[in-house]
Amino acid sequence: MKISYQWLKQYLPVDCTPDEISGILTSIGLEVEGLERFETVKGGLKGLVVGYVLTCEKHPDSDHLSKTTVEVGEGKILPIVCGAPNVAAGQKVIVATVGTTLYSGDEEFVIKKAKIRGEVSEGMICAEDEIGLGTSHDGIMVLDPDAVPGTPAADYFNISSDDVFEIGLTPNRIDSASHYGVARDLFAYFKAHGKAVTLQSPFKNIPVPAGTGSGIPVFVDDSNACRNYCGLTIRGIKVGPSPDWLKRALMSVGMHSINNVVDISNFILQETGQPLHIFDADAITGNKVIVKTLPEGTPFTTLDGEKRSLSSEDLMICNGEAPMCIAGVYGGLDSGVTGSTQNIFIESAYFNPVMIRKTARRHGLNTDASFRFERGIDPNMQVPALCRAADLVLELAGGTVCGDLVRVSSGKVDPFEVSFNADWFDGFAGKKIDRALIRTILEALEIEIVRENGAEWTLLVPPYRVDVTRDVDIAEELLRIYGYNAVEIGESVRSTLSYQSKPDKDKVVNLVSDFLSSQGFFETMSNSLTQEAPYEGSELFPASSLVRICNPLSVELSVLRQTLLFSGLETIINNINRKRTDLRIYEFGNTYRTEDESSAQPQPLKGYAESYQLGLWITGSDHEPNWISQSNPSSFFTLKSYVEAILNRLGIIPDNLQVESFSNEVFSDALRWGQGKNILAEGGVLRKALLNRYGIKNPVYYAWFDWNKVMKLLKKVTIQVVELPKFPEVRRDLALVLDQEVSFSQIQKLALRTEKKLLRQVSLFDVYQGDKIPEGKKSYAISFLLRDDEKTLQDIQIDGIMNKLLETFQKELGAALR
Repeated sequence: MKISYQWLKQYLPVDCTPDEISGILTSIGLEVEGLERFETVKGGLKGLVVGYVLTCEKHPDSDHLSKTTVEVGEGKILPIVCGAPNVAAGQKVIVATVGTTLYSGDEEFVIKKAKIRGEVSEGMICAEDEIGLGTSHDGIMVLDPDAVPGTPAADYFNISSDDVFEIGLTPNRIDSASHYGVARDLFAYFKAHGKAVTLQSPFKNIPVPAGTGSGIPVFVDDSNACRNYCGLTIRGIKVGPSPDWLKRALMSVGMHSINNVVDISNFILQETGQPLHIFDADAITGNKVIVKTLPEGTPFTTLDGEKRSLSSEDLMICNGEAPMCIAGVYGGLDSGVTGSTQNIFIESAYFNPVMIRKTARRHGLNTDASFRFERGIDPNMQVPALCRAADLVLELAGGTVCGDLVRVSSGKVDPFEVSFNADWFDGFAGKKIDRALIRTILEALEIEIVRENGAEWTLLVPPYRVDVTRDVDIAEELLRIYGYNAVEIGESVRSTLSYQSKPDKDKVVNLVSDFLSSQGFFETMSNSLTQEAPYEGSELFPASSLVRICNPLSVELSVLRQTLLFSGLETIINNINRKRTDLRIYEFGNTYRTEDESSAQPQPLKGYAESYQLGLWITGSDHEPNWISQSNPSSFFTLKSYVEAILNRLGIIPDNLQVESFSNEVFSDALRWGQGKNILAEGGVLRKALLNRYGIKNPVYYAWFDWNKVMKLLKKVTIQVVELPKFPEVRRDLALVLDQEVSFSQIQKLALRTEKKLLRQVSLFDVYQGDKIPEGKKSYAISFLLRDDEKTLQDIQIDGIMNKLLETFQKELGAALR
């Protein structure tokens, strides 16, 4: 939200600098995320001055250039070469002196002293488009004869500048979604800190308008949906350009001027936080306004020209025949103010926040009005804001008020009553704050103390503070105005001992994170909210199992992810587009899905499942090339080595797990590590069709861990300590010719089952397929490590073991010794 410093000072005239105000706003909970300089003309016309052309003659070496001498004040005369056809002696012009920066869109250039066709030029006589005051480039700007040479162009054209605060407004502080709301908060701060300031209300001395004749009547069908609707008819207005002060005010907060009438409604919104809607009264068929809902599927064309199908729960502003506006959200195409409008109807209303929020999300609309209505505006602001708007319309557009102000209301909203204990607050704050200061802060916040019974106080909170309903809310208000930094840190620290189950999930996650980071992986953190598109048509992650958000901020954030896979692929293509193709990334995060409601899930989350997972993604080269070794493309075995390294690091021996190969719609080739029916991890090569959807051309290797099941298995893992072996290991190698379908894991398991006592390790160190091997066969070179912990192995014992292994391989796998 943008707040103008100069606009703010109209309600709270203080001598603080923008930087000081920025610090104060942040300290009281209105965090300033940025402070920008605003200028009605980019650059503020710095370095540009009024000049007087003393002489003008043709350039000796050019047909279209002129040599001029220009006085720029204080008797200083500059030689300037000018290419404009209309330059002449005796003119008053705008001169950009040497060192001035001029802007053309996003580009800029600096005026330098130069020689043009042999003639010195120490500046530039400017056209209006060159300094941002227009679009014409037919010639230089010629000023009034009474312009004084040397006058800064910013002063001559009355160019103003401002400082604009970008405030990160939290959802509960809608009371500060306006300039007056922010000024109100600053006033409380200054008053609490002893600074003499006066809060100047924008509604002071503005009467309730009353006119002759009859206005347009209003009918509200549902008072729960619209508790307060005010309207006023003004006839005979003249729509035209807004005055400069109004244009500048709106421009400073990023809004464009449309016309004087529409600009007034936007001005009131930014000033008071009350959204207004102004209708062309001649477009109100039947001369009446009806606030109601319409049948499901009713067509309606909004201001952006889009045809929408209405819900039966959408509150609409209608005339006698048709809808004109989606209440509190967006106007209609045919009922707004145009250049030919002469009669208007001004709406100022309070709509049900929940109803507006649902309508805005249903139609994918997020407007300044819906932003405020759905968070809960001041329920008593409608009449003051309407009076303020009417006063400005009469001043800037003329016209006559017809009839009295029309109001259909459920009654004025009374302040909230909150019980507050001052002694409790001392303990809550950690400091005893003077009672007189507490009363001052409450008074400045417009919170009234109606009863005091010792430390027990009864307070009345103004209705616009929708977030202050409990004693802790009052405590927060007092502390943010008093200053959290003013509460000293005590010498003692109170703590509570808590039991943590073993193993500690956070410590295990950090352990694995440190390990992966040390191996060159980068951790990513992506949003659990995502779009539905990647899940459409998927059998592995069906769209029917998605957990959907009831009121999504956008289509891109409408569901909770079922897998970490897709967010990782988005990260990869984002990096590839920035020339980072060698990637190793990982992410810990939750995934979500719906389940059969008959499953045993605790209330109130029955039917939903949440899983904590670890995802690994590898693509590109295995390492950066250097002088001693060249890089190689990463492969499935690169990924496999990291999966097994993680398991080993946690004390889970991969050889003790069930490992099987598989493929599905995600993986073209993959392995699955599990124990019984529990799948611990899966990893493999992602299918090209999936990668093509993201525009990724290089192979990507992906693995995921079900971390909840990993943690359950860790509870059963025990660490055994044994002394170092006293006797040496013996290695023997075999080269076996096998069928293509035989995997190394089959050989490994068979070997360990055949020799359980002395065989310690089985490793594959070479694979060969070629001319010397029969078709359909392959050669595995396998090493076997043998050791006896009680004595040194003898050759006869070793040979016996190797012969037994070979016979088993021949019998079980059809192997042949190569």
